Amino acid sequence: MTPADPEPESTRPPTRRRPGGRTARIRRLVLDAVVAELGEHGYDRLTTDAVAARAGVHRTTVYRRWGDVGGLLADFLDAASDDDWEPPDTGSLEGDLAALNEEIQTALTAQPPIVMALIAASFRSEKAARAQQRLWEDRYARCEIAVSRAVRRGELPPDTDARRLLVAATAPLYHQLVLLRTAPDARLPGQAARTAALAAAAGAFAESPSAGAD
Repeated sequence: MTPADPEPESTRPPTRRRPGGRTARIRRLVLDAVVAELGEHGYDRLTTDAVAARAGVHRTTVYRRWGDVGGLLADFLDAASDDDWEPPDTGSLEGDLAALNEEIQTALTAQPPIVMALIAASFRSEKAARAQQRLWEDRYARCEIAVSRAVRRGELPPDTDARRLLVAATAPLYHQLVLLRTAPDARLPGQAARTAALAAAAGAFAESPSAGAD
């Protein structure tokens, strides 16, 4: 998930304080080196020494601040949550979901395969896994506004569960491209979006009635 109709400030999660000056410059150099090394060599050949050398930063600086490869990957993923990305606003739920899926497909098939490498790394590093979960939680939370807009337009029942709908709409992309490793299909983002939007409009993602209700 990688702009329109931003959420009110009161509903946005607080932004982490960003380091400034030389600290910020070193962090940017190191994180740029992480993504370059990961894209070229993958997780298995990612080392703190290689990152330090590419960044032009002394190795002790990297060890002191990030500790190990897991720390580097976690900080890279956490940094991705500091952006101002918002889900597309096309004027319809199906259009919003299709545009979101297009972004996902582009990210998953990009070269070098950074996103795929990060997903793979999350199965090897507990720090990276936790950071990736935080990033996905952040992205799904931001995307809930697309469901709120659809409810306001009358496209969806007011009790639609946004997270369930979003997972259903995006899951086919991850299933086909990550699990099955199928070739990218230009039709898939729109097809998955349409299926989820139709199901949602029919109430498939409405919150379950209270236990014991008739």
